[in-house]
Amino acid sequence: MNNKETLLGIRRGIEKESLRALSGGGLALTPHPLALGAALTHPHITTDYSESQLELITGVHAGVEAVLTELTEIHQAVYRALGDERLWVGSMPCGLPADETIPIGRYGHSNVGRAKSVYRMGLGQRYGRRMQTISGIHYNWSIPGVGTEGYLGAIRNFRRDGWLLLYLFGASPALCESFVAGREHGLQRLSGHTLYLPHATSLRMGRLGYQSDAQASIAVSYNCLESYAASLQGALSTPYPAYEAIGVQTPGGDYNQLSTSLLQIENEFYSTIRAKRVIRSGERPLHALRERGVEYIEVRLMDLDPFEPVGIGADTIRVLDAFLLHCLHSDSPRDTPEEIAANARNQHAVAARGREPGLVLEHWRSGPKALADWAADILAGCAVQAQALDAAHGGSAYSDALRRVAQRLQHPEQCPSARMLTVMAQDFDDSYVGFIRRQSEATREALLARPYPPALQQRFEHLAAESLAEQARIEAADTLDFETFRRQYVSPARMAV
Repeated sequence: MNNKETLLGIRRGIEKESLRALSGGGLALTPHPLALGAALTHPHITTDYSESQLELITGVHAGVEAVLTELTEIHQAVYRALGDERLWVGSMPCGLPADETIPIGRYGHSNVGRAKSVYRMGLGQRYGRRMQTISGIHYNWSIPGVGTEGYLGAIRNFRRDGWLLLYLFGASPALCESFVAGREHGLQRLSGHTLYLPHATSLRMGRLGYQSDAQASIAVSYNCLESYAASLQGALSTPYPAYEAIGVQTPGGDYNQLSTSLLQIENEFYSTIRAKRVIRSGERPLHALRERGVEYIEVRLMDLDPFEPVGIGADTIRVLDAFLLHCLHSDSPRDTPEEIAANARNQHAVAARGREPGLVLEHWRSGPKALADWAADILAGCAVQAQALDAAHGGSAYSDALRRVAQRLQHPEQCPSARMLTVMAQDFDDSYVGFIRRQSEATREALLARPYPPALQQRFEHLAAESLAEQARIEAADTLDFETFRRQYVSPARMAV
């Protein structure tokens, strides 16, 4: 079970996505700011799908406050390079232009840089560029003494119970209608350009977010590493008719996508949680997992909290720690296709209707179960882990955080999703863009007002300069033509041990 040394050995890191937006609430279409260095090689500041979508990455930390401090410092560096632009503090995007106008990320002319752009071009071809402008928080977590089987057991339980995090922390109950232009969406109109669902917690994690009919056909089981790897390899190496029709290249030789498989690369598999391993230069993630096992897990369903300056707060992190420990230490039977399908239905129900009174979910053991009853059971298990964490660290920070957050079960109006709708109604004429635009401006002002010591400024200037130099070195070292590089990278042999 847990001992003090093990609990003090927990390590965590954060990856936080945010769109660059204009003061009026539209998407910034400018290139990645040169003052931030090279998105290809900077260790802390890169881009995700779009050239306009920053991704801020902390190092690995033993302390909750330490990881938040670093994330705040990265934000300070970014804001000083953005000029009149600001970071959009909502998970659902700002006002978007026509789909083809949304710029994909650019990473220079090296083979690896071109591959990153072509992959993003493929995502746009397959799912549309709008879907890729959604932003969130990824929480990377590890604990000493846990191996592949332990992490896979925790992942199975996370997939069963992770809907609770959408209820407690979901913060995307509404969106700008530009996000769903031309799509069937099933949302209600709240005001002029704002669509919503009245009891939604996280539209980002619902049917309008990272979903794909094609990917729904991938039956990924987490019962053992090889079954997981085999199902992913099939999706990575088997041509998919709709994507074969798109083709890898246009008749003129421009690239549409990296491959015609159901997945171009491992990262295209959309999941609420991933088994992860630090990879070596040029290595495929699937090969790394097969050769050396699971090293940490990546939680991917957290929305940006617009009420927190850097998108996530200490209470949330502490509850995540207790929740993940609960997943790790609870009995975790093997998953089945039927249970995996029920997990997905639960996720969609809570994303769209999580605060609906009396909502009933499909419990994997006992059948229909009220959300409130199931959530109380999970939180009781988390409370045991919070007490253990407090005993290890001293004080009561974990139990206090869990108690504060657990109040949202009896008081759904305290959930971030409900708070957003309340503030939008009170102060912004029910406008999603109006609310997030003001929150983004207030966040920008607060972070620019924080002390920014010369040593911190020099550190980020050095990181930016070094990243540009490293990109140049990578570009100068290329010897293969891009097509040869692409074929070698997507080869199934690269995924095997």
